[in-house]
Amino acid sequence: MSEYYSHYQSSYRNAIGGRHSRKEDKDLISGIRKQHFEEIREQCAAEETLFEDPEFPAEDSSIFFSREPPRAFEWKRPHEICDNPVFIADGASRFDVQQGELGDCWLLAAIASLTVNQRLFAKVVPPDQSFEDGYCGMFRFHFWRQGEWVEVVVDDRLPTYYGQLTFMHSVDKNEFWSALLEKAYAKLEGSYESLKGGSTCEAMVDFTGGVSEFFDLRKAPPNLFSIMLKASQRGSLMGCSIDADPNQLEARLANGLVMGHAYSITSVILMDIETPTMSGKIPMVRIRNPWGNEAEWKGRWSDQSREWSLIPDSQKDSIGLTFDDDGEFWMSFDDFSKNFEKLEICNLGPDSLEEDELDGKKRWEGHTENGEWIPRVNAGGCRNYLDTFWTNPQYRVTLTDPDDDDDDDLCTILVGVLQKDRRKKRKEGLDMLTIGYVIYKLEDEVHGPLDVKYFKYHASCAKAPSFINLREVCGRHKLSPGTYVIIPSTFEPHQKGEYLVRIFTEKANETNEMDEETGIIEDQGQKPKPKVNGQKKRVEHSVSPLPGTNCTRPEALAFLKKALREIPPPTEEEQEQEQALKASFRRVAGEDMEIDAYELRDILNAVFTREFAFDGFSIDVCRSMVAMHDGDLSGKLGFDEFKVLWADLRRWKGVFKEYDRDKSGNLSSYELRSALHASGFRLSNRTFSALVMRYSSKDGNVEFGDFILCAIRMKTMLASFKNIDVENSGHAAFDLDSFIQTVMYS
Repeated sequence: MSEYYSHYQSSYRNAIGGRHSRKEDKDLISGIRKQHFEEIREQCAAEETLFEDPEFPAEDSSIFFSREPPRAFEWKRPHEICDNPVFIADGASRFDVQQGELGDCWLLAAIASLTVNQRLFAKVVPPDQSFEDGYCGMFRFHFWRQGEWVEVVVDDRLPTYYGQLTFMHSVDKNEFWSALLEKAYAKLEGSYESLKGGSTCEAMVDFTGGVSEFFDLRKAPPNLFSIMLKASQRGSLMGCSIDADPNQLEARLANGLVMGHAYSITSVILMDIETPTMSGKIPMVRIRNPWGNEAEWKGRWSDQSREWSLIPDSQKDSIGLTFDDDGEFWMSFDDFSKNFEKLEICNLGPDSLEEDELDGKKRWEGHTENGEWIPRVNAGGCRNYLDTFWTNPQYRVTLTDPDDDDDDDLCTILVGVLQKDRRKKRKEGLDMLTIGYVIYKLEDEVHGPLDVKYFKYHASCAKAPSFINLREVCGRHKLSPGTYVIIPSTFEPHQKGEYLVRIFTEKANETNEMDEETGIIEDQGQKPKPKVNGQKKRVEHSVSPLPGTNCTRPEALAFLKKALREIPPPTEEEQEQEQALKASFRRVAGEDMEIDAYELRDILNAVFTREFAFDGFSIDVCRSMVAMHDGDLSGKLGFDEFKVLWADLRRWKGVFKEYDRDKSGNLSSYELRSALHASGFRLSNRTFSALVMRYSSKDGNVEFGDFILCAIRMKTMLASFKNIDVENSGHAAFDLDSFIQTVMYS
């Protein structure tokens, strides 16, 4: 069906402009993105054929990825299953859906909740589809996936056994929206088997773009009913469950509830109650079992219970009370809290509904950030691993206005960290990472990335409910107005994964990644202070502000003052080295007093191989040393240029020794960032990631020679850029020749 595909322009930004990126190759749904409903329908109409989906073929591999099917399934279209198929019969309802053989009750519970909000349902399941006008054997659905809405088209061939649908289906035998919705979701996740076992909130998020919350009802907050009531008023989707019995699958309790089974919550209200002696309101919760049968709650407020006689008929009518064996029942909030153990709430965000679709409901203000944990770069693990924790991505959020109804002037903030593509990668043997986040309050909102010293001496003010191996971990926090930093991480360091951070607040918030602009801190010409006792005193160097600002990041000052202090007087050993170098330079240079890269290599290696256990500087490193000071492209260094180079090498050598704390002769990638900072370099996260990939070994270490080469090339490129960007604008215009010379001769 490749003729159906239109040209697909990747939405991913290349890591380095102009170079091939494998981002699209790694996009697990690139084939789905290339399918366009209208184009396929027009093609089918022109060829008078029914659509057969090449991205999700009618084969066993679309059902199972880990084993052979237990029996032979037959794929049939709806008109081969019944005489009069319809997409939706008499409107979609929470009573339509019934579970098949697949263990995806969590998905059914989410679908049942979805049908309660018809606007949300219509967004996921476009109702303008049928088996009559324009029918071509194809249906389309929309899912929110990792920050964006994706259209998924499927053909209508469904797995059957003896003519009956095998998996999810509707109560009406001729209604097929639920079976096709399950197929589209299975396609998005890779197979039907990929839907086995999950969290109701996971599907709720994919149906709405909302952010999920998890509550342990055994440790519920005192205002839980208020949270649920407000969530219901905002159109949020909710689900609940009881922990499974390890010895029995979906064990039934005496009270009618089922363990290890996902239920959907379809209403939360304060119900009017009247008796001869009193009247008032009672908190109530309406719940549905996706089995849609008599397996219902048998306690107070169950179907036909005497408590309903206390409720006015008008109230019964307004809540649509029925006593059918349809899987739906009411419970008091008190009984709900005592008998269920887990509650999941999916709060709708800005992506969920358009402004004109809200039906008067409030919605959260939201912000999203995409990121990636890269081993050896920013996969620092949790706070238990202090030495690497600070390298994790950091996000600043500013809360300005308290909630309208908060007497303590606090702001509600929901934080969600979602790990991408893990369910779809099950067939590759990958499981969910254990993830979480921590929140720190900043006293100064003008702040760059926080370093290890900050986390050593500051405590967090909030954190994820737990580090857990779910697709998304989310927490609700009450914080005073101010500026905070959110740090998402895996539990263990050095674990690779992509993630999405989402921040929801009742009032608008300001959020951005805490990052540095790549640059170098320079001495702005202050003269050294007089010597004391024959030694030079430390000179305080001024720090250049960031381009486009008039301030310097405060936390940078501490290490930059140290990094940019005047180079200390040489030791006796270094004085001897310097005298030997001068003699070597004069001997090698000859009358013109210039040396090339080969001669420089011999001079430097005679010194540094005595001090460091390495093979010496390669000719490539020495060429870069020459290029750093060779503005006229002569390929040589004079003695004055050599002295400047020697000063740089002395400083970088000292930094390397200081940060090689285990005396291994190598820097880890985490030590590399600190060492480059101490050398005066500012590095954005993307630039640092590129340097690690370029200069570290397979095991993530950087040896002395590679560290020197990295520092040389950084200084050369920054100097070249600054020469062009004379106004310090952060932009430089190179002609092609200048650009090639700058990049290639460095």
